[in-house]
Amino acid sequence: MRLTQASDYALRIVLHLSRKKGEVVEADAISDAEKIPKRFLLKICRDLIKAGIIESSRGKNGGYRLANNPENITMKDVILAVEGTMALTRCQIDPAACNKNATGYCAIHRAFCSVMDVVSKEFEKYDFATLAKMDGN
Repeated sequence: MRLTQASDYALRIVLHLSRKKGEVVEADAISDAEKIPKRFLLKICRDLIKAGIIESSRGKNGGYRLANNPENITMKDVILAVEGTMALTRCQIDPAACNKNATGYCAIHRAFCSVMDVVSKEFEKYDFATLAKMDGN
């Protein structure tokens, strides 16, 4: 499994907002602090808003803040908001994508599903309150 750059940036955006404890933070400030291109940041923020992870406010003092407490947001939540799913192979997402039509009995498919269950549970363990405490910034 390889996360996209969007997931990496989304995790950094949410961690940044977690450290700000409910403050509204301007897109430019997040972009500068996290070294994320602003256009990409704005696109990712739309996905995070749609998922209910962050909220935006417009106007002179506009920006972004968490929509929930950091302890209620996990790494898995953020990854799913940006990626839509977590899988090693396409047949985990859509069994019809298996050109062998074997997802019901394929040992490799079952092994991949087992691995992804472990990975998913690990991402669920890390909430952003915990990550903010671990962070060196």
